[in-house]
Amino acid sequence: MMAAGTAASLGASVTLIEKNPRVGRKIMITGKGRCNILNNCDVPTFINNVPVNARFLYSAINSFTPGDAFAFFESIGVPLKTERGNRSYPQSDKAVDVVDALRRFVLDSGVTIVNDTAGSLLLENGGAVGVKCQRQTYFADSVIVCCGGKSYPLTGSTGDGYILAKQAGHTVTQLKPSLVPLESPDPECKSMQGLSLRNVSLKITDKTTDKTVYSDFGEMLFTHFGISGPMVLSASSHLREILPNQYVASIDLKPALDSEQLDKRLQKDFSENANRDVSNAFSKLLPRKMIVPVLKRWGVPFDKKCHSVTRGERRRLCAVLKSFTVELSGFRPIEEAIVTSGGVKVSEINPKTMESKLVSGLYFAGEVIDVDAYTGGFNLQIAWSTGRLAGENAAY
Repeated sequence: MMAAGTAASLGASVTLIEKNPRVGRKIMITGKGRCNILNNCDVPTFINNVPVNARFLYSAINSFTPGDAFAFFESIGVPLKTERGNRSYPQSDKAVDVVDALRRFVLDSGVTIVNDTAGSLLLENGGAVGVKCQRQTYFADSVIVCCGGKSYPLTGSTGDGYILAKQAGHTVTQLKPSLVPLESPDPECKSMQGLSLRNVSLKITDKTTDKTVYSDFGEMLFTHFGISGPMVLSASSHLREILPNQYVASIDLKPALDSEQLDKRLQKDFSENANRDVSNAFSKLLPRKMIVPVLKRWGVPFDKKCHSVTRGERRRLCAVLKSFTVELSGFRPIEEAIVTSGGVKVSEINPKTMESKLVSGLYFAGEVIDVDAYTGGFNLQIAWSTGRLAGENAAY
């Protein structure tokens, strides 16, 4: 929609081929239905949040910055607000408002939207001259491929763009899920299924090198297969692959307290429950679903009386609370990922125009390219900036 509306507003005759009954289905599910439309940050911050091929995006992001995107959406009737972490949302908190405004922008610019599925590119004399679809063939001076990745296939992202790119001779790098939940073999995750933790610290360590590859503070969630939630999705984009016994997640359940402060808190809780079993002394300290897993890690009998807990045992408990570990075994399937990592090789695309270096008149934009960013509105910004640049250059 950004590419089509931009090209049409510059005077080009544009046909937008959409295989879904409605455009913008994937936008509808972003930000839990609120649509984290962009990150209201400066260009250096944006670049720092793109772990894959950030340099390729310099021209695109500088020609249509987050500030430009913010102004654009307000100009087409979507008032925005900025929340924690510079994440911007529609003031209405409704993703549908973003979709409706983009659709209006596209139609008001003079774009024709057709409901059809692209099957193959029409290529002649080293150039793109159209698209053959299921219902009809469309001829054009230029073609922009911007049909997303392979994540959330129910929204129409079924990897069609990669097939079209390969047909044109492009290299498609290895595809893998990014911004995706992580699996764990730890049975305790299933016992804590549905438990959401807030204000905790998460650290992912590569056990083969003893290096911390990710750390953050915020929210996470236990599931039947492992862990999920905002911090975990962000962590996944820092992991290229997960080998057996390679990564471990460590959760600090009480990051506001150092070990000494936490020990004093435990002494207080145990003295208040002096004659009770230790298993009954955690109701103020931990969520109910975490009590048994923490007691198991602690290794003290559940019926041990609070008054008989030794200093050494308290220290062991502090260690468990400050570093509750979860072994990691893999990513959830790409169908559950927010973003597809991998795509059309950036060295085969002109970063100043988004045009293919192999086929004239063929352009790429968005997730189909091998660029992806962390969570927080950065991936949609990639879509807006590359779509804008491709639309501008395809129009001439």
